[in-house]
Amino acid sequence: MTAHDQAHQADLIGADLIGVDVGGTFTDLVRLDPRTGTVHLSKVASTIDNQAFGVMAALEEAGTKLSDVALVIHGTTTTTNAVLERKLSRTGLITTAGFRDVLELGRRTRPQPYGMKGDFTPIIPRDLRLEVPERLDYAGRVVTPLDEDAVRRAGEKLLAAGVESVVVHFLHAYANPDHEMRAAEILASFWPNDYITTGHSLLSESREFERGVTAAVNASVQPLLERYIGRLAKELGDGGYGGELLVMNGNGGTVSASRVVREAAKTVMSGPASGVIAAAYTGRRASRPNLITYDMGGTSTDVALIRGSEPSVSHEIELEYAMPIHVPMVDVRTIGAGGGSIARVNEAGLLEVGPQSAGATPGPICYGRGGTSPTISDANMLLGRLDVGKLKSVPGNVDLAQIRQIFQTELGDRLGIDAESAAAAVIRIATTRMAGATRMVSVSLGEDPRDFSLFAFGGAGPLHASALAGELGIPEVLVPARPGITNALGCIVADLRHDFVQTVNAPLATLEMARLTGILAAQRDEGTGLVSQEPVDISEINVQHSLDMQFAGQTHLLQVPLDGDKLDRDEIQNRFEEVYFNRFRVRLPEIRAQVVNVNTTVTGRRAEVDLAGLIDNSERARTLAEARTGTRRVWFGDGWCDTPVFTREKLPLDMRLQGPAILEQMDSTILILPEDSAASDPDGNILINVGGAS
Repeated sequence: MTAHDQAHQADLIGADLIGVDVGGTFTDLVRLDPRTGTVHLSKVASTIDNQAFGVMAALEEAGTKLSDVALVIHGTTTTTNAVLERKLSRTGLITTAGFRDVLELGRRTRPQPYGMKGDFTPIIPRDLRLEVPERLDYAGRVVTPLDEDAVRRAGEKLLAAGVESVVVHFLHAYANPDHEMRAAEILASFWPNDYITTGHSLLSESREFERGVTAAVNASVQPLLERYIGRLAKELGDGGYGGELLVMNGNGGTVSASRVVREAAKTVMSGPASGVIAAAYTGRRASRPNLITYDMGGTSTDVALIRGSEPSVSHEIELEYAMPIHVPMVDVRTIGAGGGSIARVNEAGLLEVGPQSAGATPGPICYGRGGTSPTISDANMLLGRLDVGKLKSVPGNVDLAQIRQIFQTELGDRLGIDAESAAAAVIRIATTRMAGATRMVSVSLGEDPRDFSLFAFGGAGPLHASALAGELGIPEVLVPARPGITNALGCIVADLRHDFVQTVNAPLATLEMARLTGILAAQRDEGTGLVSQEPVDISEINVQHSLDMQFAGQTHLLQVPLDGDKLDRDEIQNRFEEVYFNRFRVRLPEIRAQVVNVNTTVTGRRAEVDLAGLIDNSERARTLAEARTGTRRVWFGDGWCDTPVFTREKLPLDMRLQGPAILEQMDSTILILPEDSAASDPDGNILINVGGAS
């Protein structure tokens, strides 16, 4: 940290903290004054063409004076959307002779479980993947020297083809990066920008396909991310902000904007990760360390697993088919089922929901922006679960008759049912789809959902949480104080974090412990150095080591945690066997263990943040009756039911109520089913006892 940075931080001690998250439909912001505990919230429509405009609009709605802000932490969907929509920078690849097709050959997998249908288009087209003479063996020994003239010619050819960003990806560079480093030096001597990615620097592990795709993703989003961060930083600076801008990474940690572009691929899944971090933080305070997080927004639904207040982090995330991004990320599973997901009757006469979405514009019919396709949000509106007069960012009044007519024409008539039954079917199908994604992060990993609480957030999550919990047998739902802006809250509480991985790929029985200790020490020192350089106040630095291991001959990796830097071969063996047994319920003592990767996570812990002000307790009513605003007819499984409606912010902290009930607040609506009961905890979280859980 420079003297200027230190002076600026000293001037702003106790000043406001800003957490802002850009979603596919809304941009959410939390502004916290740590001196008073006062919290200001805002939710505005996302500006897809330039997310910075949405961020600035959210700041304005929250009444923010940027000169009084100490820190801005930002979660963005820029890179995630760019990859999923293939709106990427023109990128080239320089690779080992004979390996230009490694990005396309992939693994022995199929996009569909059955049949041979499906296609795949690599990020970098074949004509922009060039080969040069060079070759290392598995141990990093030179087989064919690097042809430096060929590297120069390849780079010049890519520039002539209009390439903006380039990847250098050589065989076995994880074992010896010299050839990649030299090729990058040659390219840097004439390349017009800094968009040069070497595979080993981003991901120093074996498996050429995964390392190559990760590097290709990084290179292709670097220019996009830098331009966006540059625009946002300028807008903030012009508004009077002089502090540091931190950006959420997919691993649940943050990194300064000045460094984030170098490893742009790590920002993929930034937004979903911030919500999981907020869930872990909230669950720890609520004595619920084991959570399944359920984030339903306007475009998609994200689910993740938290054990012991620690989110599950994976090095093997596949964003979509044949799109592995092997940098550490919070293990979030996403499906195209959000409030804006479109319902339709397909050619076979079956009702489908998603993955197509009405998005923010025109959005669902109930947004009043010209949408004409029936969506999940419209179904909730038609069934009385949403108040027609309180939908956020909707101009004018919602025409329920129009929604009913569209549901009847588009769905009901084709299915032979009325509009309300069609809406109920849409909700049921959406719940089934979301249950499938939830099983992927629990049952498929050997965990029983009944041992967890369901943490429901996102604008639409609390509307569907109880039905989802009942489907999975989860006994309890936890709804945080501000479910609709939880991702922005995650930005506020996130720590700095750097992850490192180094491939060793050796049998445990013959691996030198001194070599292993040296790798861990080097990764620890690099991480602590990077954290110390960040111009952010850190309370402590935490270092965690682990090994990716497998039995010889297997392909699946298991992460084995280590205690500090002291290593004992027998202890590592025992830990691996225990992790393997817990995952697969089988022991294989006759097969030797293999150490594949050495991992280190260095976390810079920021000071604890008091979130008691998320709901102003001075505004709470003394009784449930005082918090009640009226009654509304709501459709449940067997028909209409007169349902009491409450203002969530006014509920007494000691409240207890029996369903059915609707709790309304600025950023979300909570539905309590007839068979459920609910109570509040000291932090203002709503705890729903799921009576329908099997």
